[in-house]
Amino acid sequence: MVEIAVRTDFPRKVREIENVWIPMPDGVHLAARIWLPDDADDDPVPAILEYLPYRKRDGTVERDQLTHPYFAGYGYAGVRVDMRGTGDSEGVCLGEYLRQEQDDALAVIAWLAAQTWCSGRVGMIGISWGGFNGLQIAARRPSALGAVISLCSTDDRYADDIHFMGGTLLTDKLAWGATAFAIANTPPDPAVVGDRWRDMWLERLENNGLWMVDWFKHQRRDDFYAHGSVCERYDDIDVPVYAVGGWADGYTNAVFRLLENLNGPRKGLIGPWAHKYPHFAQPGPRIGFLQECLRWWDQHLKGIETGIMQEPMLRAWVQDPTPPDVFPKERTGRWVAEPHWTSFDRATRTYHIDPSGLSVRPDVSVNPIRLASSQTAGHTAPAWCCYGLVPDNALDQNGEAGLMTVFETQPLTEDLDLLGFPFVDAEITADQRQANLAAVLSIVDEKGRASLVSFGVLNLTHRDSHQDPSPLPIGKPVRVRVQLNACGQHVVKGQRLRLALSTAYWPMIWPAQSAATLEITPGTARLKLPVRTDRPDDNGLAAFAPVEGATPLQCVRLSHGGYQRTRTIDFANGVETYQRFDDTGVVKHLHTDLIVQDVSRETFSIHPDDPNSAEGRCTWMKRYERDAWKAEVESWVAVEAQSDSWHITASLVARDTNGIVAERKWDETIPRDLV
Repeated sequence: MVEIAVRTDFPRKVREIENVWIPMPDGVHLAARIWLPDDADDDPVPAILEYLPYRKRDGTVERDQLTHPYFAGYGYAGVRVDMRGTGDSEGVCLGEYLRQEQDDALAVIAWLAAQTWCSGRVGMIGISWGGFNGLQIAARRPSALGAVISLCSTDDRYADDIHFMGGTLLTDKLAWGATAFAIANTPPDPAVVGDRWRDMWLERLENNGLWMVDWFKHQRRDDFYAHGSVCERYDDIDVPVYAVGGWADGYTNAVFRLLENLNGPRKGLIGPWAHKYPHFAQPGPRIGFLQECLRWWDQHLKGIETGIMQEPMLRAWVQDPTPPDVFPKERTGRWVAEPHWTSFDRATRTYHIDPSGLSVRPDVSVNPIRLASSQTAGHTAPAWCCYGLVPDNALDQNGEAGLMTVFETQPLTEDLDLLGFPFVDAEITADQRQANLAAVLSIVDEKGRASLVSFGVLNLTHRDSHQDPSPLPIGKPVRVRVQLNACGQHVVKGQRLRLALSTAYWPMIWPAQSAATLEITPGTARLKLPVRTDRPDDNGLAAFAPVEGATPLQCVRLSHGGYQRTRTIDFANGVETYQRFDDTGVVKHLHTDLIVQDVSRETFSIHPDDPNSAEGRCTWMKRYERDAWKAEVESWVAVEAQSDSWHITASLVARDTNGIVAERKWDETIPRDLV
């Protein structure tokens, strides 16, 4: 595994402002940590803003320490701001991507541009939430914003986020909802805010809600999700955008859409990585991503010609086939280049889905293909969004034998490269008004091992629209298309491609409202693969710079934690339970003397014959300590998938050294709306 080389010999000496208060128009102050060249008042520099709810003091401090001082050493001000009501900032955070969040960002950018040490130009960088709001704020067009680097983000909050996939409800809606619930109710640090820390904490605890309730109330693509989805109006973004993703991440699809639909300067980069910055992500190979960022910033914030815009629009890692591995450290493959990206002119290879398998010519069989899966189909799937820190990748897909309906090609007679979106088209008849369809693409190697390439799911009531779903007509065929996630994959001669279809994909998605049987009309089903041939640009790609970062954060581990990912079956009642447990252990940050620990547990259970038995429960404990000061949040959130409703319960308890500070409970029942 590549280690990060520590750079200390920067062109400019770096100083740090540990905390500065940025005033908002309504009087609230946001907390910021800033690294900048020591002589920036005499030689002003552009500012690089990272704007997040994840606690600059302790939550993202390790990666901040690698990144922002590095930017500062090369003539930028690295700025890390806690959003309103999070970390050390004042106020209350009431949800994701709200208008208030964007308005605050506009005020932050204006404040940065007006500082004596700033040249008046600002860039935004961020991953996940920070990648989202970089795009959203670019669409607001603040005059000082000159460029954006958006990693592992989405342009579409409904169709391609933790809430829904293909109109099916992701279980990550609960898992992430419970995580956000815990984070939003953590206290500020008294070392920064002083004695008012407890009053600020109480304001959060008493005024914050369970955001997830709103998420469940909005089950169609409505204005709730249209807000913050820049795909609604791509033309609103005119600043240069560098979109970055990884094949192991949950958000890679957006890179392709942004390249196709934005009108301004844009580039895309997709590596093998999970949900992390590419200079320390797994699986590798890692790259010198900070140097790549500097080329982008120099070009668009300083007007220095770096050549980055003369390079191909998209650079992607085409992965070699590998045996199944739940915790891959490296993925072999090669970099390829595309001068531009449009979806309509891609070459495809079509396989017919017939009872005999995947064939280049249709089977003359008149027998329909019947799908009626166990509710436990899907247990070999990866986490929807892998982080590369734990064994959360896909298992051997042979574990789905008997649970999904499988179709395979003959051994390939030549090598094959895929880059883009696979699709499954079919005419389907259902016996229920609402049903789900999952499609899973794998490579079967010469030893019979099956490695996941991509997957997609579709709520069949959303076959024509996410805004206006319609019940399935019982006994009448309808045309459907399932889009699988984008992939970049090399397949070797002699290997086989496998497509598995099922009516369930648990615990990735919540089950349908009732157990459905689907029938595929003979001769109508096809798998379409995005085939790529080598381009001359592939051979002329310059190597990325070696992996570098600033001096890492100094920590002391006081106790070790651990991670577990298990699947158990109770043979007495047939219930299967999936569990992820993660304990960070107790860690002391030496620069602040802050001691932190996070412990989380996700539990999902279901009976293979009963979709209405599905339950999920996620618990969190977040603890902070320094000398005599202690603060702790314990929370849990649970969801039951009943036939006609979602039943949501939750609990929150906050404690300090004197005992309970606040305690709250929730109990909500929300009707299911064709989901």
